[in-house]
Amino acid sequence: MGRAVLSQFLMLSNSAPRLSSSLSCGGLRSKYLKRPGLVRHNRAINGDNGSGFRCCCSVSLSQPATPETSSSSVKQRIVSGVQPTGAIHLGNYLGAIKNWIALQNSYDTLFFIVDLHAITLPYDTRQLSKATRNTAAIYLACGVDTSKASVFVQSHVRAHVELMWLLSSATPIGWLNRMIQFKEKSRKAGDENVGVALLTYPVLMASDILLYQSDFVPVGEDQKQHLELSRELAERVNYLYGGRKWKKLGGRGGAIFKVPEPLIPPAGARVMSLSDGLSKMSKSAPSDQSRINLLDPKDVIANKIKRCKTDSFPGLEFDNPERPECNNLLSIYQIISSKTKEEVAQECQDMNWGSFKTLLTDALVDHLHPIQVRYEDIISDPAYLDGVLAEGAEKAAAIADATLNNVYQVHEFFDGVASTSPLQTASPAGLCNLTDCLDDA
Repeated sequence: MGRAVLSQFLMLSNSAPRLSSSLSCGGLRSKYLKRPGLVRHNRAINGDNGSGFRCCCSVSLSQPATPETSSSSVKQRIVSGVQPTGAIHLGNYLGAIKNWIALQNSYDTLFFIVDLHAITLPYDTRQLSKATRNTAAIYLACGVDTSKASVFVQSHVRAHVELMWLLSSATPIGWLNRMIQFKEKSRKAGDENVGVALLTYPVLMASDILLYQSDFVPVGEDQKQHLELSRELAERVNYLYGGRKWKKLGGRGGAIFKVPEPLIPPAGARVMSLSDGLSKMSKSAPSDQSRINLLDPKDVIANKIKRCKTDSFPGLEFDNPERPECNNLLSIYQIISSKTKEEVAQECQDMNWGSFKTLLTDALVDHLHPIQVRYEDIISDPAYLDGVLAEGAEKAAAIADATLNNVYQVHEFFDGVASTSPLQTASPAGLCNLTDCLDDA
């Protein structure tokens, strides 16, 4: 596993555009007063560092709940990402990607594939690389418009891992030890088979969000807790290093990070398993029968709906706690058909399961077929896909680097690190040679 992880990490570095950060000096606020392990020099600095960089990131302290509508005002920003592990399924689409299509019209949006998160557990190197590109192609096929939104790969913007390391220096280990996913997976696999990255991945997730001064992060109702660490870290950093402390160092003062809010879609945010209406549809479920994958052909979709779990109650209805499968299937049909809940309830209230399953199958096939056709067009044109991802990474890096520069400005301890950062000085040829050595070992 060790060889595979290192090989993949180097492969990600090689495949990424050379979007090196413009590093200098930088910063972290909260109700938490203790600073674990950060050292600060007493040397004052000006707005410019030794290389002539001046802080350029503008952060608004206000976070209104609705996007700005004036054409002259700056749109609020949303970021969201999906891991490239497993097949993208209906739950990912209805719970996240479909909502992005609407959000990109009203917000400044950045959507990315979190390939670095995917290496926290064992994986196949070639399969992960392929899945990353496939996921990007699905984003585009589903309707993400690159004239309105940036689409990129997480590892192609180096600031993600650099900010993650800086945030790690301000993250109490107790916060990470409380994370449920780490506890569960380490208990199952054993300490010797679980990497440190599984413990620290929430800090990388916080970096993903805070880098872009995000106003909102689209999450399902059950995922709100996943955003809490990002919010707490933003508050902690702002408290410890922002405001007057930052201004005394020559910066502009104020908050260093925006504290992001969850954006919960009104419907379709939580699609349940076809085999258990009380469990969320998941990539990791052992049975493929439990989910509808976006690229499933017509006959596979029909077979899965035909065999999905139902009940023996007469008629169909929403919101009956004794009928979770019924509520789930009606909700899927409601979102796919773009009908209101009331319209679906009236249409289906007297149907039997046989008639409804045919209706649902036809609606799914009709909705997913255009996506599948667009996907095949995109994935068969590698040059187009590479161009989209490179352009998205370049736009994202411009925002991320501004944030990272501010963080370095506040952290005087890191002044001068930029000139010797291994992420910037390692040559593509050197990385290729090291990868070859690993493969030959």
